[in-house]
Amino acid sequence: MEIYLIRHTETICEKGICYGQSDVDIAVPFDSIFENILSQLPSEALIFSSPLKRCVILAKYIQENISTISFQEDHRLKEMNFGDWELKPWNDIPPEQLNPWMEDFVKIKASNGESFIELHERVGDFLAEKKTKKTNSPLVIVTHAGVIRSFLCHHSGLPLKDAFQNKVDFGEVIKIDF
Repeated sequence: MEIYLIRHTETICEKGICYGQSDVDIAVPFDSIFENILSQLPSEALIFSSPLKRCVILAKYIQENISTISFQEDHRLKEMNFGDWELKPWNDIPPEQLNPWMEDFVKIKASNGESFIELHERVGDFLAEKKTKKTNSPLVIVTHAGVIRSFLCHHSGLPLKDAFQNKVDFGEVIKIDF
């Protein structure tokens, strides 16, 4: 199964803001970035997207510009839920909350949020479902850095604690085969 993982483009959030599942918009202009992304994709695909608008805007652009077999938003493709930390500057998160999470983000949840292992499990559920449907068509998945890192851990067997070894830039396209 051929999968194209695409991280959304830059958001309107200032650097240093925690925005996981907050539904923030993308920065403009983005047309040339979208065209570059499109140039790296197959001419026909099944498209899946996080339902957050920073992904949906790009996914709909792709849908309008390639032969789309189907288009579906999937909540399992959302970024990590940072709970009480959403839309706060990272520097304003109390150290007694942030430091334990930084030490073990795999198992420790953000305050009223989720852990990386929970994100990884929902990505695994999405992936298992797609593997059972056995399609010859490529999958284009528009999502977030955390989700892409999870896919890459599923793909390579990289331990979750090392997921951040995988750098994922805004607007980056990563092709993998399962």
